Amino acid sequence: MAFSLRRAEAADANALTACIDAAYAGYVVEGIDLPPVSEGVSEDIRDNIVWLAVDGDRVLGGVILSLSGEVAHLMNVAVDPDQSGDGIGRALIDAAITAARKAGHTTMELATHKDMPQNVTLYQHLGWEVIGEDGNKIFMAYRLDDPSRPQAPLR
Repeated sequence: MAFSLRRAEAADANALTACIDAAYAGYVVEGIDLPPVSEGVSEDIRDNIVWLAVDGDRVLGGVILSLSGEVAHLMNVAVDPDQSGDGIGRALIDAAITAARKAGHTTMELATHKDMPQNVTLYQHLGWEVIGEDGNKIFMAYRLDDPSRPQAPLR
């Protein structure tokens, strides 16, 4: 499927919220205890960097990146489950990495759930390292200042 990336706007909040809810619905059905993953999307669009993967007017995925503080935080990555395997997640993560580098950050961190081992595997495949655990959270980091890591262009 063809898609493009663009920055989210306030008017995208409902579509991104629906996409996030769809992306996490399977985990909720499995009984995984998740925080409210789609809460505050309007505020995230206002206060953070939010990229969308879109096909025309349809939101296929999104990534929320916080650049406040010394460490960039990948706050959420969600892809419509019907689009899984199309490279959308990787493109969104690459966009976040590029934005954090351009903002001068040297490290990006994230937290994922211990009951989502496929997420840990994916992030490790993309060069992230586990840096700790606390309860049901697994914390990971990505070195942005390593010149051997590719720098993805923003589309």
